[in-house]
Amino acid sequence: MEDGKDQDIDVGSLVEAVSADHSFGAPLYVVESMCMRCGENGTSRFLLTLIPHFRKVLISAFECPHCGERNNEVQFAGEIQPKGCCYHLEVLAGDVKIFDRQVVKSESATIKIPELDFEIPPEAQRGSLSTVEGILARAADELSALQEERKKVDPKTAEAIDQFLSKLRACAKAETPFTFVLDDPAGNSFVENPHAPSPDPSLTIKFYKRTLEQQATLGYSSDPSQAGQSEGSLTARSAETASIPHGTIGATAGHRAIAQSNSTDISDNLFRYSAPEEVMTFPSTCGACMKQCETRMFVTKIPYFQEVIVMASTCEDCGYRNSELKPGGAIPEKGKKITLSVKDITDLSRDVIKSDTAGVIIPELDLELAGGTLGGMVTTVEGLVTQIRESLARVHGFTFGDSLDESKKNKWREFGSRLTKLLSLEEPWTLILDDELANSFISPVTDDIKDDHQLTYEEFERSWEQNEELGLNDIDTSSADAAYGSTETTKLP
Repeated sequence: MEDGKDQDIDVGSLVEAVSADHSFGAPLYVVESMCMRCGENGTSRFLLTLIPHFRKVLISAFECPHCGERNNEVQFAGEIQPKGCCYHLEVLAGDVKIFDRQVVKSESATIKIPELDFEIPPEAQRGSLSTVEGILARAADELSALQEERKKVDPKTAEAIDQFLSKLRACAKAETPFTFVLDDPAGNSFVENPHAPSPDPSLTIKFYKRTLEQQATLGYSSDPSQAGQSEGSLTARSAETASIPHGTIGATAGHRAIAQSNSTDISDNLFRYSAPEEVMTFPSTCGACMKQCETRMFVTKIPYFQEVIVMASTCEDCGYRNSELKPGGAIPEKGKKITLSVKDITDLSRDVIKSDTAGVIIPELDLELAGGTLGGMVTTVEGLVTQIRESLARVHGFTFGDSLDESKKNKWREFGSRLTKLLSLEEPWTLILDDELANSFISPVTDDIKDDHQLTYEEFERSWEQNEELGLNDIDTSSADAAYGSTETTKLP
C-alpha cells in the first residue's frame, strides 16, 4: 500500500462501493485474492471511476508477488445501453498514427478483421482499455504463446498459425490495409475519434437493435410461465382499450394547454394534424427484459408530409418505455433534402421529424452527422440541436480525458460553445436534413408551405450505392405486379 491510501476490505464492501453512485473521488480498494497461475495469494486493486462523457467503469488490476503474474481488466459499472453499437475503422497501409487510437472493449464485445477472417470473441479478451495496436499485439502474443509445444504435437496446425501470425503482424505494422470492427451488443464499447467533433473519414459508427440471442447472452431472458400470464392479462386490457378515441385524448391535452397559456393560437396548433379514429392496442415483447408488454399504435396524416404510424410501448415489469414513428405508404422513388434557414426564436419551435435514415448537416459549424447517428425522433429544432450536443459528448468519450492534449481540448470546447450559441440566435444558421427515403419533415410556419421562404424542399435521385445500403436493389416485385395485373384483368367486363 502506498501512503496509506489503499484500503483493505472484503468483497462484500467492494460490491456495495461499486453499486453506490460515485461521480468522482472514489477510493482505491485492495482485496486479497488467489493467483490462478501459482495458487498463492496475490493483491487485486479496484478503482471505480468515470470516463468523462462516456461511462462509469470499474478498473481492476491483479499482481502476484510470488510468481510475478499481472493482469488488468475494465468492467462497466453502469447500465446496458438501449442499442448495440458497431464501429468500423478503415486502416490504410502506412497510416501508423491510427494505431494510437484508444479503444474501450467491454466484456461483451467482439473484434473482427474481415480481411484475415479473424475474430476475437468476447471471452478471449475480456473488458480492456487499450489501443488498436495494443489489441492486435495482445492477440498475436496469445496465439504464439504455445507455438513450440504445438509444433511438436501438430506441425501442420502450427505452420498454419505461423502463416496467419505473419499476416496479423503485417497488419499491426500498417504494411497492409485492413478493417478493424468492434461490435458490442451492450453498446458499451468505444473507438476514439481524434477529429472530434468533426466527422472521421476512417471511422463509421452504427447503432442497432439487439436480437433475442444477444439479449439472452447479456443476461436478459423471459419466464415462460409469467409470459403466458402477462399475455392473458394484456388480452383483457386490449379488449378494454382497443377503441379509445384519440380525439378525446387530444382534446384533454388541448384544454389543459389553453388553460395554462390563455392563448387561442395553441388550439389551432393542436389540431393542425388530423387525429385517427382510434388507438389500437396489442401485446408485444419488451426490448429490455423480454417479458410481455403493451404497445399502442395509431395512424395519422401530417399536412405537407405523409401518413405516419406512431407506436408507443410500456413495460409494467421493468418500467421500460419506448416510442417510435414509422413512415406509412410506399417507399418514395426519390430522396429529399430539407433546408431551413433559422433566423428567429419561432424557428427553434418548429416541429421536426427526423427518420433513422436522415443525416443532419449544419454548414456554419462544418458539422455533418450520417444517417442513423441519432436514430429516428420527433422533436423541435431546439430539441434536435440539444440531442446533437448530448450525442457528440457521449460518443466521443475521450474528449476531456487526461490523455488528450490541450489543443484538442480547446478545439472541442470551442465547438461546444459554437453549438450552444446556435440556440441563442446570435447569427442566422442553416439546418439541413438529408434523407435518402424522404421520411423526414420540418413544419412550415405559414398555412401554405410555398409561402414559407425560409424552408425549401429538394428531391434527388438515389445512387446505386444508396439503394444497395437500403436493400432496395434486391427487391423484386415482378411476381406481385403480375398477380395484381391478372386480378385487375379478371375484374374487367
